[in-house]
Amino acid sequence: MTRDRNTMEKFYSIWKNTFCFGDGDDFHYKFTQGSQKFTSFLNPKTPAQLRPLTVVLHGPAGVGKTTLAKKVMLDWTQDNLPETLSSAFYLSCKELNHKGACTFAELMSKNWPELKEAGPEILGQAQKVLIIIDGFDELRVPSGSLIHDICGDWKKQKPVPVLLGSLLKRKMLPKATLLITTRTGALRELRLLLEEPLLVEIEGLSERDRREYFLKYFQEEDQALRAFDLMKSNPALFHMGSAPAVCWVVCTCLKLQMEKGEDPAPTCQTTTSLFLRFLCSQFPPAPGSCPSQCLAAPVKALCVLAAEGLWTQASVFDGEDLGRLGVEESDLRPFLDKNIIQKDRDCEGCYSFIHLSVQQLLAAMFYVLESEGEEDGESHRRDVGDLQKLLSKEERLKNPTLTHVVYFLFGLLNEKRARELETTFSCQVSMGIKQEVLKSKSGGNKPLSLMMDMKEVLYCLYESQEEQLVRDAMVHMKEVSLHLKNQMDIVYSSFCLKHCQNLQKISLQVEKGIFLENDAVSESDTWVQSSNKNLNFLDVGQSFLSHSSMRILCEQITRVTCHLQKVVIKNISPAEAYQDFCLAFTGKKTLTHLILEGSVHSEKMLLLLCETLKHLRCNLQYLRLGSCSDITQQWDNFSLALETNQSLKCLDLTASELLDEGVRLLCTTLRHPKCFLQRLSLENCHLTEACCKELSSALIVNQRLTHLCLAKNNLGDGGVKLLCEGLGYPECQLQTLVLCHCSITRRGCKHISKLLQGDSSLTHLDLGLNPIATGLWFLCEALKKPNCSLKYLGLCGCSITSFYCQDLASALTSNQRLETLDLGENILGKSGIAVLFEALSKNNSPLKTLRLKMDESSVEIQKMLKEVKDSNPKLTIDCKDSRTSRSLYCDFLS
Repeated sequence: MTRDRNTMEKFYSIWKNTFCFGDGDDFHYKFTQGSQKFTSFLNPKTPAQLRPLTVVLHGPAGVGKTTLAKKVMLDWTQDNLPETLSSAFYLSCKELNHKGACTFAELMSKNWPELKEAGPEILGQAQKVLIIIDGFDELRVPSGSLIHDICGDWKKQKPVPVLLGSLLKRKMLPKATLLITTRTGALRELRLLLEEPLLVEIEGLSERDRREYFLKYFQEEDQALRAFDLMKSNPALFHMGSAPAVCWVVCTCLKLQMEKGEDPAPTCQTTTSLFLRFLCSQFPPAPGSCPSQCLAAPVKALCVLAAEGLWTQASVFDGEDLGRLGVEESDLRPFLDKNIIQKDRDCEGCYSFIHLSVQQLLAAMFYVLESEGEEDGESHRRDVGDLQKLLSKEERLKNPTLTHVVYFLFGLLNEKRARELETTFSCQVSMGIKQEVLKSKSGGNKPLSLMMDMKEVLYCLYESQEEQLVRDAMVHMKEVSLHLKNQMDIVYSSFCLKHCQNLQKISLQVEKGIFLENDAVSESDTWVQSSNKNLNFLDVGQSFLSHSSMRILCEQITRVTCHLQKVVIKNISPAEAYQDFCLAFTGKKTLTHLILEGSVHSEKMLLLLCETLKHLRCNLQYLRLGSCSDITQQWDNFSLALETNQSLKCLDLTASELLDEGVRLLCTTLRHPKCFLQRLSLENCHLTEACCKELSSALIVNQRLTHLCLAKNNLGDGGVKLLCEGLGYPECQLQTLVLCHCSITRRGCKHISKLLQGDSSLTHLDLGLNPIATGLWFLCEALKKPNCSLKYLGLCGCSITSFYCQDLASALTSNQRLETLDLGENILGKSGIAVLFEALSKNNSPLKTLRLKMDESSVEIQKMLKEVKDSNPKLTIDCKDSRTSRSLYCDFLS
């Protein structure tokens, strides 16, 4: 804690000389959020009333938040005129962790003794007071302690967390300006303590500054630009390079390799290879000598320290931490001399790693190195989780810094890197670590894919660069869902999926700008997975593809080694991609299911699709054309394709602008003797009563059609009457009819009841989302008749109340065929449910599944539920949302 300008200037000079090679002003901080307001905050001409009282600098480790805060402190105190007295205070949260209870005056007066006795009076005279609270994320305090026992008394002794919380909550110095630095991970907790803070994200060195850094580090421009391009080729590493310390690590490592005449390219392939090469290069063995045995104990102690710090979310360690490990400063001298660890500038007698990434690498080494003495090792593991805890998704969500430890851990599973580690430090890498990583021993053998999300799995496996490890990890994986957001996602996916031999399904989503027209070389690796001999399902949705990536993908699809059976293409760009796909599918004998949704309106695409259907090798059985607007104009070609093709059994035209005129054309095709369609969906095709007569006629003639979905069309009772006329003919073979959301009322139910009491072939009927409650009696009367063939009746969301349950109960008691009744989204009430359960308890109903909405927490309902299940054990009562997950119109074509 200081306001000493000389100390501040010394710190800033050390920082820029260590990492910036001269004038620190050569490098500019890159802001994102709040940059304009922060610029005005830095401007001394900005009126005090316009300055934000609380500013938070947040960003990743090592990007210069502390340095920027201290430079602000220097500028703040630059004007020494008495009439504009400026006061600035620096509070290091690292140092506060080691401070016991004190008064607020004592907290603020370490380097300003006068403040201890007359703090409020002195600060009351100041026109500008700045308090830096540095490293909020480093604060080691119990949860909630910062808002407990808030105090406003300068001279009352309190624990440091209480005093700090009082300052943040503005109980102390309410008019002071607070400048707080923190890693972004702690931002959520900090914001709970602050009122209207200005948040400024610090991204660190810009790309231009990183390039300039390399040019200043290397003596030769060619070497500098090659090293810079190598770092840039690894986006993960390049992103980390926004921190000057990481740039220093990369430059130090690559320059040493270049001086030895080695190829530095493999070193930048992964972050693990770079940081491990840096670490090992600092301890080269003397020519002809063996590895130094004296490094083994210190490096293991350092690894324990690193791991323990990450689990406790600490990056600064004092003598007590070292003493607990039995390590003296002299033992760590090799690492201090090489700048791997350093004496902390803010906290006397404390040490910190040069960058968080170095600490994370050493923490990963803690898990892979053999422990010589298990008993001794256990004493050092007090705050360190075991390997399975490290791999746990829950732990990494609570402590995000552990995620990169996992990445480094996988990187160290590489055989070559393990040997390099052993050679440098004379430490043995555990032989069983790979198997322990691949399977969890807690709660049964859990595969890696169940402990991480897919993106993490792919990144981890890529870090290893071990093909056999990838094969072992992916051996049980049959489905993969990928969301490609950047170039490295492509690289990770490509590396892993080409070793995933049992993969059967890939779901892919590609963000805009990932595939570029000039990136054909990198894209060529992306689709290697499509040649996998077991891959049979490809789902590409919400994706932006380039022409070159489409060409490569279609080339893979047309190969004889590609055995795709099901393909889903939804909402992709450019629109021409649909044409490319249709061309690739022509003659593809293995393809049986095809879904095309989105901008499916190209005349050329439809012509190509018709050619696909007419091809002699076409074996397509299910086709969905969602939102197809031009199909009516192309109906002659489409109709001819349907008459020529003998494999297509299911046609789904959901949300296509078919209209009544289009249905008339469709019915002409349905009447053709060579039309082999069995299932047809015309959901939400803007149909009315006007098309129902044609449909009714076609149902009589076409005896192959067994499933028809007309959901979400305004057919009305008149349309239902016309349909029932056709369904009543003995020639009609329709078994499933979906009439959800078709504006059917009581009158429509009368027509349906009459149909069901005849010799109809109908076995599945869905009337969900129609206001038919008053017509329910007619349906119940039909259910009582012995010749009613219904096995499924959907009445989801039909405004049925307890008043109508007696009719349903009577029908269930009499009916001998109904197996499924969907009453979801109806408010039946306890009395209505009781009536139904009483009828079902008689155990003479064939009903196997009942879906309804009820209060499962009700003791009374639970009792009735148990009784009906005891008396009718074959009955399943489903209380889930049946409207969205169960209705026939959603899944009868799947």
